Amino acid sequence: MIHQMDLHIYYQDTDAGGIVYHSKYLDFAERARSELLFDMGLSNTKLIEQGVAFVLRQVHIDYRKPARLDELITIQTVVTDIKNASMEMEQTFIRGDETLVVIRLQLAFVNPENLRPVRIPCELKEQFTHYNKEN
Repeated sequence: MIHQMDLHIYYQDTDAGGIVYHSKYLDFAERARSELLFDMGLSNTKLIEQGVAFVLRQVHIDYRKPARLDELITIQTVVTDIKNASMEMEQTFIRGDETLVVIRLQLAFVNPENLRPVRIPCELKEQFTHYNKEN
């Protein structure tokens, strides 16, 4: 299953030429991951209360085409790999049928108090497998 989130590009997201500033894609990707959690009936707050948090461990961004002021884009999020204490995701930014940006990232699961790695709770791991690219 693919999680999708639509996003309008606002003036504050762009440079003087109306093109989305490169670092904004990381903000948008974070928002899409949070929306994925909300759609799963979770939130970052709920996870922290359960003793688990995500931290971004690695990110690779492939900028292909710019998004522009006032456009509506879609962010598609899929899980590409899930292990015991980490997960890899791919987030694709699309305008119509054009791929604008692809972000590949690795998230580590940590204890929010000491930031040491923790195992993904079984029920959470199962929920994320529904968004696996292979499904």
